[in-house]
Amino acid sequence: MDKVMAQLEGLVAHYEELQEMMADPEVINDTKRYMEISKEEADLREVVQKYKKYKKDKQEIADNKEIIASETDADLIEMAKEENAEIEKEIPELEDQIKILMLPKDPNDDKDIIMEIRGAAGGDEASLFAGDLLRMYEKYAERQNWKVSMIDSEPTEVGGYKRVAIMITGDKVYSKLKYENGAHRVQRIPVTESQGRVHTSTATVAVMPEYEQVDIDIDPKDIRVDVYRSSGAGGQHINKTSSAVRMTHLPTGIVVAMQDQRSQQQNREKAMQILKSRVYDYYESQNQAQYDAKRKSAVGTGDRSERIRTYNYPQNRVTDHRIGLTINKLDRVMNGELDEIIDALILYNQTKQLEELADQNA
Repeated sequence: MDKVMAQLEGLVAHYEELQEMMADPEVINDTKRYMEISKEEADLREVVQKYKKYKKDKQEIADNKEIIASETDADLIEMAKEENAEIEKEIPELEDQIKILMLPKDPNDDKDIIMEIRGAAGGDEASLFAGDLLRMYEKYAERQNWKVSMIDSEPTEVGGYKRVAIMITGDKVYSKLKYENGAHRVQRIPVTESQGRVHTSTATVAVMPEYEQVDIDIDPKDIRVDVYRSSGAGGQHINKTSSAVRMTHLPTGIVVAMQDQRSQQQNREKAMQILKSRVYDYYESQNQAQYDAKRKSAVGTGDRSERIRTYNYPQNRVTDHRIGLTINKLDRVMNGELDEIIDALILYNQTKQLEELADQNA
C-alpha cells in the first residue's frame, strides 16, 4: 500500500493543477483543450476524493491517540477511543477502494462498441437465440441510457438472425460489455419441437471498441468497394437500386458488407465505420496469426462445448462458466437485467489484477 500512497501524492498534485487549468481563461476559450482537461479531471476525481478521506481518517486517528495519551478527562479519552474504533473500520475498505481505482485502466473502456451476434450451432434455433440475445442487449442498453443503432443484419425466415451487428453508444459502454465476448449456449424446447425435448444451441457474440478516426488512417487505395442490389427486407426502393456496399481492405483481406441503410452513401459510411474498427483491431494484434487467435479466443467456433455462459430456460437459470456464477433469474436477465452478472465479472477481473499486483510487489 505504501507504493500506492506514494503514487497518490503525485496524483493529487496533478489533479490540483488540472483544476487550476480549468479556471484559466485561455483554457476555457480553447474548447477542445478544455474538454480534454475536464475529462482527465473527472477521471481522477473519485480516487483523489477517496485518498483525501483516507488521509483525513489517518490524521483523526493520530489526533485521538494524542488525546488518549495526554488527557486526564476520562470522558474525553473514552470519546477519542470510540471515534478511533469507528474510523479504523473505514480504513481497510478505503484502502481496497483506492487500490481498485489505481489499477491500470483499459484504454478502450470509455469507447462505444460494435457488437456482432451470430447464430452458430443449432440451425433455426440458433438464429432465434441470436435474436433473443440482441433484444437482451438492447434492453440492457436502454437501462444504461445508451443508444443502440442497427448497422448490419442477415435475418432468417423463422424470425431470428444468421448474423446481426449493432452499434452501442453511451458512457463507458466497452467497460461493461467487453465481457460478453464468446459463445453463449441456450438450453430450451424449441417452438418447432413437437416432442417437447430440450435442445442445446449456441450463438456467438463479438464486441469491438469503436475507434475514432484519429486512431487509424486507411489509404483509400487499399480499399476495394463493390456495390450491388440489396436483397431481403427493404421494399421496392432498396431492390431497384445498387445501394448495398461491400468493402474489402486489400492488405488484410478484411471484408465488410452493408445493405441495411436506405442509400448507398449511408451504407458506405456505416461500412467504413466498421471496417476501420476491424482493421485497427487487426493491426493492434500485429499479424494475421495473432489476429485469428484473438478472434477465435473471443468468440470461439460456436460449438456447443465452447461457451462462456449457459441460458437454461426449463430451470430459469443462467450460469457464467468463467466465474462459476449461477443465478435463477433467466427471465429477468433476458429482459436486460444483466447488472448482477456484469458486476460479478468486473469484480472477478479486479480481484485477479490485485492478486497479480500483490505478486509483483512481493
